[in-house]
Amino acid sequence: MNALILAAGFGTRMLPYTRILPKPLLTLGGKPVLQHTIERLIQSGCRRILINTHHLSCQITEFLDHLDVAPDLDIRSVHEPLILDTGGAIANVKDVMENDCFFVINSDVVTDIDLTSVWRFHLTNQALATLVLHDRAAYNQVTMDADAWITGFRSPGQGLAFTGIQVLSPKIFDHLPDKRVFSSIDWYAKLCPAKKIKAYVAPDLFWEDIGTIDAYSRTARLWISAKALGSSVKHVDIHALSGDGSDRSWFRAKPQSNPPCASEESFGSVVVCDHGICLPETGRRAQMDAFVAIGNHLYQNGICVPQILAHDALSGVVAVQDLGNLHLADVVAQLPDLSQITGLYEKVIDRLILFSRKGAQGFDLSWTCQTPYYSRNLILENECRYFVNRFVQGYLGKNIDFDALADEFHFIADQALNGGINGLMHRDCQSKNIMIKNGAPFFIDFQAARIGPLQYDLASLLLDPYVALPNPVQKNLLAYAMDRLNLISPDRRQQFEHNFDYCSLTRNLQILGAFAYLSRVKGKLWFETYIPTATASLKRWMHTKAPDAIRRLKKLVLSL
Repeated sequence: MNALILAAGFGTRMLPYTRILPKPLLTLGGKPVLQHTIERLIQSGCRRILINTHHLSCQITEFLDHLDVAPDLDIRSVHEPLILDTGGAIANVKDVMENDCFFVINSDVVTDIDLTSVWRFHLTNQALATLVLHDRAAYNQVTMDADAWITGFRSPGQGLAFTGIQVLSPKIFDHLPDKRVFSSIDWYAKLCPAKKIKAYVAPDLFWEDIGTIDAYSRTARLWISAKALGSSVKHVDIHALSGDGSDRSWFRAKPQSNPPCASEESFGSVVVCDHGICLPETGRRAQMDAFVAIGNHLYQNGICVPQILAHDALSGVVAVQDLGNLHLADVVAQLPDLSQITGLYEKVIDRLILFSRKGAQGFDLSWTCQTPYYSRNLILENECRYFVNRFVQGYLGKNIDFDALADEFHFIADQALNGGINGLMHRDCQSKNIMIKNGAPFFIDFQAARIGPLQYDLASLLLDPYVALPNPVQKNLLAYAMDRLNLISPDRRQQFEHNFDYCSLTRNLQILGAFAYLSRVKGKLWFETYIPTATASLKRWMHTKAPDAIRRLKKLVLSL
């Protein structure tokens, strides 16, 4: 049994990614689509597989050179200096294929079809070609008669769709057109009146053409979901969830055999995060790799985060344990009194201390996707300048320059780095990034973690505009945290509070910059709802805590 895999195309529907990587080397479940096809052919009995190449051919050739297969298999590329189209590619391998029937498969086809059944079907009829068809409304245009002989290929909305999978008899070469570059479909169409082209109609078929970005991403999500659930790809239901402040997309997936689950337990389901295609050149890969590496580290060290169940680095898809639908903010809104709210936050603080202490043990700085530490430069650029550029200038339209306040921002950065209890810092530890499952808190969105002060995460938690904890509750919880850290002496508590105060300030600046950016630039207008709360918090800080060293910033903030 022989096969030809068509892999020479430019992949124009997947630009700009296919300028960097040929489409057949896109991955599903960490394995190139081309490899999936090769393995299916080998499992069906194929001993010789040719792959035609043109665009970025050296990458495919290098992949084949490193492919681990049995020594008795002949797997090699056939380079086309000029793309010959589908028919020309078949004619080009006549010398190898002219003595036996052979498969021809498009390299961008993902399917679970039983190729052995297709092969046997072809051998039982006298067709020059057997084309696998199925019902796919968007692609249906191949018609056939009552005996499954194909009658035409160009009837949009009629008949069935060609899957890109076919078996050819070597006698097909006797009918080659007198040209080098030609379409196989045009070639077959001329043979239809003589009843030479047979249809194999595939029942209950999973099939995707991953030739577009949307199709590839959709298939990657299904593939990773199926792997995490222990299900087949065609038996997974997946639906979109509401997004967050990032550019990622979120989904919930479950096996079709399970009924819809409305409870927060979401038993039998997984949550899927799609970062988008993560070629290193796109800039998304670092965040994706950080999410997986840091998530595995935290989970393996007993820290309350969702377990990462499966991922594919190139497609940017990760499947994690489903923690349900309840964020900390949702639960707080349902609690009837402050004592219960305080009790829940004390649980979060206990686990936040564990996150900081135990998370730092064995933490590899190379996992971080931005900076390995909460640093002076990060404070100045990602919090202070961000506040000026995005909120003061971009949102409020005020003509205030960062440089006019630079010396005050440097003072703030120094204070935020002085006296911190360093550990692993989440960096965005607010109520939308804390899930509550069975009454226990779990941290999510930890990909920006780095070494930094526990006080910053504590400030993020207590200042959180999504909840707006009353000031007395914030003070009580701050005292609780110091007690849990066994800070007994007044000097140590004062030092802790001093760092907490300035981390609260830098966090507040970052919040306002982020909410302004997300609402005005990204069009996520719901973030604008929380700007008044964050602004009031910043003003309150300036009223009660601002020293003379930042008087110009204080004047600006109080004028907002």
